[in-house]
Amino acid sequence: MAFSQFTSEVYIYDAVRTPKGRVRRNGGTLSGVPPYELLAGLLRELTRRGLDPEAVGDTVIGTSTAAGDQGGDIARSAILWAGWPDTTPGGVVSRLCCSGFDAIGGAAARVAGGVEDLVVAGGVESMSRVPMLADTPAFAYDGQLQDRTGFVTIGVSADLTAADHGYTRGELDAYAVTSHQRSLAAPDSPSVIAVQADDKVLLTRDEGARADASIETFGQLPALFADDPSWARVARRLPDSVRPDGGLHTVATAPQLADGACAVVLGSRKAGDLLGLTPRGRILAAVQTAVRSPRLTAALAATGTALSRTGLTPGDLDVIEANESFAVSPLLLTREFDLDPATVNPRGGAVATGHPLGASGGCLLVNALDELEARSAEFGLLAIPGGLGLGAAIVITRN
Repeated sequence: MAFSQFTSEVYIYDAVRTPKGRVRRNGGTLSGVPPYELLAGLLRELTRRGLDPEAVGDTVIGTSTAAGDQGGDIARSAILWAGWPDTTPGGVVSRLCCSGFDAIGGAAARVAGGVEDLVVAGGVESMSRVPMLADTPAFAYDGQLQDRTGFVTIGVSADLTAADHGYTRGELDAYAVTSHQRSLAAPDSPSVIAVQADDKVLLTRDEGARADASIETFGQLPALFADDPSWARVARRLPDSVRPDGGLHTVATAPQLADGACAVVLGSRKAGDLLGLTPRGRILAAVQTAVRSPRLTAALAATGTALSRTGLTPGDLDVIEANESFAVSPLLLTREFDLDPATVNPRGGAVATGHPLGASGGCLLVNALDELEARSAEFGLLAIPGGLGLGAAIVITRN
């Protein structure tokens, strides 16, 4: 398990994101926007909001599928497209669903260690243009590697985890309905920056949330992973495990595919003072961890470590942004840490509005900051499980 506890203060000077655009077969709202433009639009917005690009020491961007339109260092491409200085460096990190967490945590560690005074971190994923597995990873196609490592489809991991912990199909469906309701009720945010193309506004709010979401409607949907062939590997690795009869997660309780980007300005107190920046918060700890596939529980381990490193208890947390990597993920985190459900994803989440993979870490950070500010509250937690047993957590504070 890798973690960073920042003894030197790391300030969040700004955090912005695009709305999340739903991926559709016939072309989603943001499908015509290249990922370098999704990200570049946020870099230009940061400049409009008072950031001096000349002061940025580095730019670190998380991208899960660094191929096609997202290959070849999309961070540097976005910097040049945005008109930032030619001397501004940029690079990409890839840790599947945890990529954005890696970018933010790594950038924070560099600020805390005195390597840089000001770093922009974030993520981008255009799943319309670069679908999952477009980079043909060995774990998805190499049968020998799959058999040795126990790789399974992440939806099978979600179903297995839900069954292990006693969740029913009805509980998962009910959670999804709540996510849709909260997403629809979420207030507009100045941190969510409209996406424009050719002087036309394409999207101002997250897409995907349905006003007609109901337990009855969701209950009629077929399970996605009941007949997935990777259940055979579960049986070999965990012979005592219980395969849920008929499956548990559906398209309603799985994270929606989405396009989006985020950008977070992290820096030292010295940088903020020199540039006249007002902090919105601080990063207290960042954790990356993993469990052996086929479990989908690494976010629990990451959360426990992040809390212990900061000296906080679950009761100290005012807002929790737990990525809805299937409905079981936030439900399990809420139960295991005895969290108040009202504080977990109060603005809805990925089963309603989508999971743009590498951008999700920054999207969760933006949501958490917005909600902490709205509540005049102090501590927030971000948590996410990912493919191949990965997981991550970040603890932030407004003070």
